[in-house]
Amino acid sequence: MTAHKSGLSRRAVASGLGIAASALSASTALAASDSGSAGRKAFVLVHGTWHGGWQWRDVRRNLAARGHDVFAPSCTGCGDRKHLMSPDVGLDTHVTDIANIIEYEELQNVILVGHSFAGLTITGVADRMKKRIKRLVFLDALVPHGDRVSGVSRKEDGSPSDYWLKRKEKFVDGYQMDFFEEYPMEMIVPADDEENIAWAKRRITRHPARGWSDTLELKNGGWEGVPRTYLHCVGQIYSPTTMGMVGPAKDDPQWDYRAMPWHRNAMMTNADEVADVLAEL
Repeated sequence: MTAHKSGLSRRAVASGLGIAASALSASTALAASDSGSAGRKAFVLVHGTWHGGWQWRDVRRNLAARGHDVFAPSCTGCGDRKHLMSPDVGLDTHVTDIANIIEYEELQNVILVGHSFAGLTITGVADRMKKRIKRLVFLDALVPHGDRVSGVSRKEDGSPSDYWLKRKEKFVDGYQMDFFEEYPMEMIVPADDEENIAWAKRRITRHPARGWSDTLELKNGGWEGVPRTYLHCVGQIYSPTTMGMVGPAKDDPQWDYRAMPWHRNAMMTNADEVADVLAEL
């Protein structure tokens, strides 16, 4: 009996040594992984009007597969959060949406990417939490500058332009912007890209009009003082991004301006190339 117990003890000790060795091996592997995590980056990808986090799906998967932390939330009232649409949802709501992701995920050194109209959103986020942002990336996005601090052009007296008022007549319930009432699909993807057209048609949602009509209020200079890149999608054929949207990014040496041969929704049409560029930043 004693010998049996002793045998068990020896086996237990051997087993224990094996577990310890395994633990040490795992610890070593973890340490090696941690030592390689110096290249691990945190990305927050922000969608534009009528879209949601879904539009970043392939870029998100690509960057995550490389070991990066990637977040692609849908702003309130958009995409998978369309059920939260209301007349009270505006630009400040969306800035808060993204700022809260950074805050609650406890992210630092964030590469904050905004597409199209989300140039306003990411600028508002940078204004609130500049120390958390490593770089801003405007992907064919509106750079707030001068009086370009909202999506609505205005008259000299500050009232909305006739063009905006005419658009407003088509808004659902007076406050929901409908993409299909205003643009063809080639506004965002090539006319012959059947797969992405079908995907976009399934996923596009209405957008809260106050996201455009609200004025971006800045207290800390917005994008100023933050490293910033502009990726200009010069492959866009239908209604290409104007230089008024690009603003100072084109000629100011403090901007990293890059003309890319992509269509407007490059995260859909050229996902791997977009991911490659972002991963190198």
